[in-house]
Amino acid sequence: MSDDAISNDNRWLLPEGVEEVLPPRAAAIESLRRKLLDCYYSWGYELIIPPLIEFLESLLIGTGRDLDLHTFKLTDQLTGRLMGVRADTTPQAARIDAHHLRREEPVRLCYIGTILQTLPDGLGRSRDPMQVGAELYGHAGVESDVEVISLALETLRVAGIQAPHLDIGHVSIFRGLARQADLGPEPENRLFDALQRKAAKEIEEILREYAVEEPVRGMLAALPELNGGVEVLDLAGERLREASGTVADALRHLWSIASALERRLPHIPLHFDLAELRGYAYHAGVVFAAFIPGYGQEVVRGGRYDDIGAFYGRARPATGFSADLKTLVAFAGQAPDHGGSGILAPWADDVHLIAKVDTLRSGGERVVWEFPGQTSESNAMGCDRRLVRRGDTWRVELI
Repeated sequence: MSDDAISNDNRWLLPEGVEEVLPPRAAAIESLRRKLLDCYYSWGYELIIPPLIEFLESLLIGTGRDLDLHTFKLTDQLTGRLMGVRADTTPQAARIDAHHLRREEPVRLCYIGTILQTLPDGLGRSRDPMQVGAELYGHAGVESDVEVISLALETLRVAGIQAPHLDIGHVSIFRGLARQADLGPEPENRLFDALQRKAAKEIEEILREYAVEEPVRGMLAALPELNGGVEVLDLAGERLREASGTVADALRHLWSIASALERRLPHIPLHFDLAELRGYAYHAGVVFAAFIPGYGQEVVRGGRYDDIGAFYGRARPATGFSADLKTLVAFAGQAPDHGGSGILAPWADDVHLIAKVDTLRSGGERVVWEFPGQTSESNAMGCDRRLVRRGDTWRVELI
């Protein structure tokens, strides 16, 4: 908005995709934040609070072009160096594990904080989501993938989101076939884009244009069709039987994940999509997302991104997930724990009244002073009870 467009009538307007969170929604978000942090702690995840802004070369190292496009940039007035406002907390968590903690055992980290993106994303087209996530470093097996997927689904359960739909893929399947076809960066990128749209005719045209030969041509063309329940892994084993060892390993990995999740979370429907390449330039193995009925975008997403720590001097296997706390609250309809519950206290210089208020607050009650001359209704103050003097004592009574 230009300066000329700003007037006394619209000075309160915020940039598109940026919002203020008002009561009681702010209380609902804070309530869920606390529950999730307690949940992650119970799973062994330690809280970190990375900086909101830092030097660009550290913030974006090893993350690919997509994050660069989503990052707001500015010049540091102290050093003249370019800085960025974080658009994703995951790279910062990887740096903390590799550079600061430097532990040999698996490390589990979690975080909750606002990020800022140049382009709107997610529910309500937000540019300032409150990102919540967890990352697991130092273990490369199926077990850590299963733990992270399970914790992502537990996040939805804690938020009160019912019946999520889990979508699982593996970027090494397409990556292995692209290498087997000896595709260069340009045709690989074009084919990647067509696969995301499941544009079968366009895929065939690209494969023909670059003279990709059988059998890899047929295997690449089959990827958009390889989606469905766990039975699709059997079909993939048949259709991709002439693929490289990289592809075969990825399929075995998906089978192991499917078996473990069916034992641990039998009530969660599993869906596999071998053309699903979410975060292709960034991820290095399994990718997953959870969806809920009636909403076309994922409410949580994650996957494996091994060796990003190498950019910080220490390569480590890594897997994790993230979600937007505001989106979780919007779908769960979370209500603040104290909604509509409070005690109205008349303002008075009465030591017994003051002591009574202090005691109630220490016991977890919400007590609001009613100032002299105040005409507001008690429900407007969020109170359903009142302190009333009865003889020499102050009692809490229903309004």
